[in-house]
Amino acid sequence: MNILAMDTSNQVLGVALLKDDQLIGKVVTNIKKNHSVRLMPAIDQLMHDVNMTPEQLDKIVVAKGPGSYTGVRIGLATAKSMAWALDIPVVGVSSLEVLAYQGRFFNSYVCPFFDARRGLVFTGLYRWRNSELELVDKEKNILMENWLQELASTQKEVLFISPEIELHQEAIQKYLGDRAIIPNGFVHMADPAHLALTGSNQEPDVTHTLTPNYLRMAEAEAKWLNAQKEKQNNG
Repeated sequence: MNILAMDTSNQVLGVALLKDDQLIGKVVTNIKKNHSVRLMPAIDQLMHDVNMTPEQLDKIVVAKGPGSYTGVRIGLATAKSMAWALDIPVVGVSSLEVLAYQGRFFNSYVCPFFDARRGLVFTGLYRWRNSELELVDKEKNILMENWLQELASTQKEVLFISPEIELHQEAIQKYLGDRAIIPNGFVHMADPAHLALTGSNQEPDVTHTLTPNYLRMAEAEAKWLNAQKEKQNNG
């Protein structure tokens, strides 16, 4: 089975091709440029490099968020259009789940997150058991300080993975101390090969009803939470 995976849900753009569960090529960039003008050229170049045509694809896998509103929409629109035109199945996978794959060799909790501004993050809590990724605490849009307090109460070691890890590293260490595990380097970048592998084992979505996983807190709720936080800080 030939699987094309694409991820434009955050700053990192990733495209990968799997053939019978074997990675045959991938493209990953981490630069601030518009995914709308870079995604299709990346797909075209990768398919050309591995000598494959769109008609040879059997499935498309796409990261459906959370993340950048625009980025998520670009990926979903491209994946759905290709799946529709080629008459092949499409699968949407959580962007947080893909990032959590980077912690597959860690034997405690794995916390992937994306910065959502105003002190908020998109996050969830996972663990690996018998080579399977389990969701321990549902994905959510939450104030990072509140989330860290919840994690601290578990008394467990937590592996934090995020492309914005530096923005929250001080707070993470403040609340969890030695129980916070923060790796170095490219482990904080989602790998499109993991996206492809994850989607390869999932049932396809209905193409025209596949929707983004924005996971966004309502604007009014976000403002209320920020107001409460400021009140506590000033009180």
